Amino acid sequence: MIEIELDGQKVAIEQGSTVMYAAEKVGTYIPHFCYHKKLSIAASCRMCLVDIEKMPKPMPACATSVTQGMVVHTKSDKAIKAQQSVMEFLLINHPLDCPICDQGGECQLQDLAVGYGGTTSRYEEEKRVVHPKDVGPLISMEEMARCIHCTRCVRFGQEIAGVMELGMSHRGEHAEIETFLGQTIDSELSGNMIDICPVGALTSKPFRYSARTWELSRRKSVSPHDSAGANLIVQVKNNKVMRVVPLENEAVNECWIADRDRYSYEALNGPDRLTTPMIKQGGVWNSVDWKTALEYVAHGLSSIKADHGAASIGALVSPHSTVEELYLAGAFVRGLGSDNIDYRLRHAQFETAQKHARWLGMPIADLSTLQSVLVVGSNLRKDHPLFAQRIRQATKLGCVVGSVAASAMNWAMPMAQTCIAPVSKWVQALADLAAAVALEKHVDAPQPGQVTAFGRAMAASLLGGERKAILLGNAAAHHPQAAQLLALANWIGEQTGATVGYLTEAANTVGAQLAGAVPQSQGLNAGAMLAGALRSVILLNTEPQFDSAAGAAVATGFESCQMVVTLSPFKANLDISDVLLPISPFTETSGTFVNAEGRVQGFHAVVKPLGETRPAWKVFRALANILGLPGFDFESSQEVLVQALGDAGGVVPLHVPATRLSNASGAMPAGNAHSVEPCVASIYQLDGIVRRAPALQATADAKASQVHEVTA
Repeated sequence: MIEIELDGQKVAIEQGSTVMYAAEKVGTYIPHFCYHKKLSIAASCRMCLVDIEKMPKPMPACATSVTQGMVVHTKSDKAIKAQQSVMEFLLINHPLDCPICDQGGECQLQDLAVGYGGTTSRYEEEKRVVHPKDVGPLISMEEMARCIHCTRCVRFGQEIAGVMELGMSHRGEHAEIETFLGQTIDSELSGNMIDICPVGALTSKPFRYSARTWELSRRKSVSPHDSAGANLIVQVKNNKVMRVVPLENEAVNECWIADRDRYSYEALNGPDRLTTPMIKQGGVWNSVDWKTALEYVAHGLSSIKADHGAASIGALVSPHSTVEELYLAGAFVRGLGSDNIDYRLRHAQFETAQKHARWLGMPIADLSTLQSVLVVGSNLRKDHPLFAQRIRQATKLGCVVGSVAASAMNWAMPMAQTCIAPVSKWVQALADLAAAVALEKHVDAPQPGQVTAFGRAMAASLLGGERKAILLGNAAAHHPQAAQLLALANWIGEQTGATVGYLTEAANTVGAQLAGAVPQSQGLNAGAMLAGALRSVILLNTEPQFDSAAGAAVATGFESCQMVVTLSPFKANLDISDVLLPISPFTETSGTFVNAEGRVQGFHAVVKPLGETRPAWKVFRALANILGLPGFDFESSQEVLVQALGDAGGVVPLHVPATRLSNASGAMPAGNAHSVEPCVASIYQLDGIVRRAPALQATADAKASQVHEVTA
């Protein structure tokens, strides 16, 4: 530690730190544009010039390292005049777009111009013009004349997203940021460029010209998509979601969110929303009131139970539903006398006695500090963009990344070892790795395997260092030999000291397990229910055609059903359902998600329910009351949460206790490696909300997955 003086205040700071960091430590603000705490130093805007004694001219605070005894003045005449001169220079070519600019009201340039800009301009020449560019459906580059060349967007792509999609061409007044050759911006994290742009050069294309920032109310929420549980700020106008931006949480999503977290809100305002209960009569859908719909469902369930037994009724539920919804769905089905409930719609192999929840096996933040990691069965960059971003940062510190996958994939990070093998050979690939570990450790391998070049190199990586992990992805979890993969991963982990964890597919995969959304005794699993073992099915927040391993065959599986009830925010399952009950999406209800690391994150409704939609937990409560089922006297979602996750004292933990989380291997049932390919959703087909977001469906990733589905 060394000591410097900053505006007359003594500051102890680590050697090698910058003046900007020292100022942040003591709460002194230094104006800046190009500096960002998550990006490398560019020192291109020069707005952070400060006066340092014994230096002849002002120095950039972001790029000047501190030295012992340094005396810094951030508010001296010399510093202020330097900053004012830079501001005058930046405003020379900046257009007077503030009245129509989407950034107006939250613009860094606008804010600093008030404090450091002049009242008039001495510049009389013509301002430069930069031609607009079309870079895809998410980001607008229509007004690049506003750009001040801070290069934050360029550095973000190169350092955080892992793909340098933007760059600066030409020099002087002809310099401009562009993609070159007319390419689009296709990164799954691209929307963060909008957030870090200090001016209105990069704006959100779906949000463009739809509201002024001061008209928007800001409310906290949690992403309902992948298992990172990204924290969000949902911005609302006139009871309508207008925009979604990140809420900074270093332990979860830092200050980033994935594009599907940012743009999926479009579906919430789309034409596909279900706003009233509907019943199919004679093949025609008719809108009815809630009383009629609930009594129809209750009567149907009672009749089917009387005729075929309670075991003929089941529920297929989405792991994107809240803990409260999943818990009451399970309680409702079990109240009828059935144990047929399952969230594992895409699985091919099912554990029969799952006592603990499968989870990441470590805090999310620890992904950034791994020294070695093996990812099995995941297109990490597309399945879990925020996890991939953290591991990408770890590679900069020397992390060795290996993967077992069915095909080569671009993760936008250095890959040390890659084993490309058919899905049916993944168990053997891990057995070969186990054999290499056994050879190094002089122990017996758990099953026969050959020491391959991949196994030898990956074993050496996992045996070295301290912080290492084996992560099982969506395809591994849905694999027909999932239990064998987990058992081998656990053996390798025990021998190498590596943590074993599941990346987990959905926003509430961990929560679904904790809420009891799996058969507890002799109930049917999702595979059996989808195959046609039921007379009545309740579908919560799911479209089996897209969300299950059955795919289009679900129509055949449901032919024997006398009544299919869909609870969804959208007009979904029209061809297989008999009743549609409109339920609230995550923006219109309170609820809780448990992310991959076991963090319990609650949220409130940010807008009023659309039309006649109701929270799903209230729908189950109402149905239970009509049927006379006991134990459904809940007045709030918080009461349901306490029942689902609370301890003996009724306290809901901020993090799920370790006693309820485990990736330990159970019995290893024999699995047929050739029975079925793992069912894995592509990045913008993960759930019903992203599937209905127009901007996301116009991206290159969405189009590529559509082509793949057609040709598969």
